[in-house]
Amino acid sequence: MKLIRPQSRRLAALLASACALGSLLTGMTAQAQLAPVTAPSFLNASVHDPSVIRVNSDYYVFGSHLAAAKSPDLLKWTSIADGVSPQNPLFTNVVTELAATFSWAESNTLWAADVIQLADGKFYMYYNACRGDAPRSAMGLAVADSVEGPYVDKGIFLKSGMWGLPSEDGTIYDARKHPNAVDPDTFYDAQGNLWMIYGSYSGGIFILKLDPQTGKPLPNQGYGKHLMGGNHSRIEGAYVLYSPHTNYYYMFTSFGGLDAVGGYNMRVARATAPDGPYYDAQGNNMATVKSNPALPIFDDASIAPFGVKIMGNFLFERKLGEVGTGIGTGYVSPGHNSAYYDAASGKYFLIFHSRFPARGEAHEIRVHQLFMNADGWPVVAPYRYANETLGTVRRDFVVGDYLLVNHGKDISAAIKKSQYISLNTNGTVTGAATGSWLLVGDNQVEINLTGAPTFRGVLVNQWDETAKAYTLTFSALSNQGVAIYGSKLLKRTDLQIVNAIKAELTLGDTSAVTNNMSLPTEGARNASISWVSSNPAVVSTTGVATRPENGAGDAMVTLTASIKKGTTIATKSFVVVVREKSMGGLIAHYAFDNNLADSTGVLAAGTVSGARIDWLGGNLSYTSGVKGAAAVFDGNTGVRLPNGIISSNKYTVSLWLKPAELTAFTTTFFGARTGDAWISLLPMGHGWVNGNTMLWSGTAWYDAGLGMNIPVNQWSHLAFSVNNGALNVYVNGVKKFSGVNFPNIFTNANGIFSLGVNWWDIPYKGAMDDLRIYETNLSDTQIQSLAF
Repeated sequence: MKLIRPQSRRLAALLASACALGSLLTGMTAQAQLAPVTAPSFLNASVHDPSVIRVNSDYYVFGSHLAAAKSPDLLKWTSIADGVSPQNPLFTNVVTELAATFSWAESNTLWAADVIQLADGKFYMYYNACRGDAPRSAMGLAVADSVEGPYVDKGIFLKSGMWGLPSEDGTIYDARKHPNAVDPDTFYDAQGNLWMIYGSYSGGIFILKLDPQTGKPLPNQGYGKHLMGGNHSRIEGAYVLYSPHTNYYYMFTSFGGLDAVGGYNMRVARATAPDGPYYDAQGNNMATVKSNPALPIFDDASIAPFGVKIMGNFLFERKLGEVGTGIGTGYVSPGHNSAYYDAASGKYFLIFHSRFPARGEAHEIRVHQLFMNADGWPVVAPYRYANETLGTVRRDFVVGDYLLVNHGKDISAAIKKSQYISLNTNGTVTGAATGSWLLVGDNQVEINLTGAPTFRGVLVNQWDETAKAYTLTFSALSNQGVAIYGSKLLKRTDLQIVNAIKAELTLGDTSAVTNNMSLPTEGARNASISWVSSNPAVVSTTGVATRPENGAGDAMVTLTASIKKGTTIATKSFVVVVREKSMGGLIAHYAFDNNLADSTGVLAAGTVSGARIDWLGGNLSYTSGVKGAAAVFDGNTGVRLPNGIISSNKYTVSLWLKPAELTAFTTTFFGARTGDAWISLLPMGHGWVNGNTMLWSGTAWYDAGLGMNIPVNQWSHLAFSVNNGALNVYVNGVKKFSGVNFPNIFTNANGIFSLGVNWWDIPYKGAMDDLRIYETNLSDTQIQSLAF
C-alpha cells in the first residue's frame, strides 16, 4: 500500500511501520555482489503518464488515452486497457458516459488519469480531457468498486479555457495565470488530509484540498493555491510523495516537451507542508518559477535553472568492443512520473514513461529505485529496477573504470552521452572528468569534480541490460540540482580491449559499395581506430567513396584499420568493391517478381519483417501487378531493405501502389537516419493535411500534402524527387506538390529503409510494385515515363 495513498483507516498503521533510513543501508557485501545470479525478467508495456497505485499484491498504472497496466513486481507489466473507445473495459462505454467532458474540451482524447482508493474502499479515478492546442479542459471523477472498473462517472468538477467568461475563481480566464485543468495527482498527507495537485503549461501547477468523503474539492477554493509555473512555462505532470525518513513532501514535475525532440526531463522540489512552499536545492521558491512574458511562448531558458533535475535524455553508450550488444542503455524524454513508497521494504520507486535512443516516439513504462542522499534529496538509480537492495560496498570494489553521465540543468533534445572516467585507488577521479571521490559509511558516496560542487549520493549494485550482467552504479546530486550517474565497467587489459574491438569491427557488406562508408574512429575505453586506404581516390581514409564512371568497371580497395589502446596495437583489413556508376542513376530496382531481389544486381535482396521494422514474422505474398508480379502486404508485414540505399540530399523514389484500405500515418516507403529524422510516404496522412496522401518528414515536421487521396483497390504511381531541399511529389506522372527546404535526412550511409512498416504505425495493407530508387533527381519527363 502506497504511503501517500492509503485507505484512511490504515494511515496511522503505515506511518508507524515505516522503517528507519538506516535499515536501507544493510544487505549484500562486495563478495555477494560478485556472486552469479539469475538475470531478471522484464515485460514491457506502454502507458503514457503512468500514475501508480498498489492494490493488494499488484501495482497498477493509469495514464493518458485511458491506458492502464498492472504488475506483480514492478518488472513485468501487462496492459489491461488502452484507447478512448466503447471497448475500453475501464468504463461500460466511456464515449457516451463522458460525453459532457469531451464536449467541453472539444476533444475525444483523455489525458493523464489518476486513481486512488478512499476510506470507503472504492476507487476514485480523476480523469481529464483537453483540446490539446489550448488549455480548454475538463476534469471529472468516476468511481468503481474494483480498481479495474467499470468506473461510473460522477461528473465534471473543474474546468479551464472558458474564454472571455468568469473562471473557477470568478475572474475572467487568463491562460497565462490560470491553470490548465489536467494531470491530477491525488494524495493523503501525513495527517490524513486529502489533496489534489494538477496543472500543465498555462498558469502552472496548483493544489486543491479535497473532501475525503466525496473526493471532490472543498468549496470556495477556486483553482486552489499556485505552486509553480506560469506564462505558459513547459512544466507539467506534478506528483507528490511524502518521505517518513526526511519528513519532506517531494513534488516531482516534468519540464520541456513530451515528444522525442521535446527535451522532457524530471525535476523535484521539496516542502515541509503538502501545499508548499516548495524549494529546490538552491533554495529557490518554485512558486516564482515561470517563463519570461517578454520572451517567446514556451521559453525554456527562463525555467531551466530551477528545480533539481534528476533525469533527462541520456545514454550509457556502448562503444565498439565493449561488453554486450547494441548502442547502450538510456532514455529520451523520460517523464510524467509517479512515485511510490513501500513501508514494508523501505524502498522508494520512480515510475515514468520514456522514449529511447534511435526508437522515435515509441514509449514504455520504466521503474527505477529512488534513494535519499545525505542532503535529503532523492537520487535515481541509473538502471531500471531489478529487485536490487542497498548493501555494504567495500572501497576496493568501488575502484575501477566507469561510464559517467552528467545530466546538467538544460532543457534540450540532445542526449547526454556517457564519458569514460576512472575512480582510482588513491581517491582521485581521472579521464573525461577529474577530481576526487570518497566512500562514506556503507554505501554513500561523495564525488568532487573539478569546477563543480560536491555530488552526494549512493552506490548500488544493478542489472545492466546492455552488458547482461550486474554492475556497481552510483547516483548523486549537487546542491545546484545537477545529477550524475555512473556505471562500472568490467576490468580489462589494453590487450583484451584491442582484441575485442578487432573481433567486433565490421564494415558490413562491402561487396557492392555505392555510397560513402562509415568508418569507426573510436572504440571502448577511448581506444582509437585509424584507417589506411590502398586507393584513397576511390575510398578515402574517412570513408568518402568516389565511384568509377559508367563503363569503367568496379574498383577494388583494401581498407586497413589500426586499433590502438595505450601501447597495444592491432590491425584488421577489409576488401571493398566500389561499383561503377549506374546508367541513368538507378541504384536499386525491386520488381517484386515473386522475390525481393534487386534487379540491378547491386544491392542485397529485401527481407520480410513483422509489423514493425525490427520485428520478426510477417507473411509476404505475390499477385499480378502493373509489370509482372507485385508484392502483397497483409497489414502485419513489412519489408526491410538494405541500409544506406540513399546517402545524399539528391534522390528519387518511384513505385506503384494499390492500397486495400487507407489508414492514417500508414507508411509505404520509409527511410530514417535515426528515430527522430525520417521520411515517410503515406497514402493517407494526418489531420493537418485533411488526411490526404502525403510525403512526411519527422526531423522538421515537413508536410507535403497532395490535396487528394490515391484510390483504394486501384493502382496509382507515386514518385518524389529531392534536389538539395527542392521537393517534387507526383501521382500518375502529374506533379501534385512542389516545395523547398525539405530536410536533409540521409547525411550518412547508415540510413534504415523499409516498405509498409515503420517503428510506430499501422502497417500497410495492399499491393506494391516496381520500386525504383535513383541517386539523382529525375526530371518531370523522366518521372512521367515511369508512370506509364
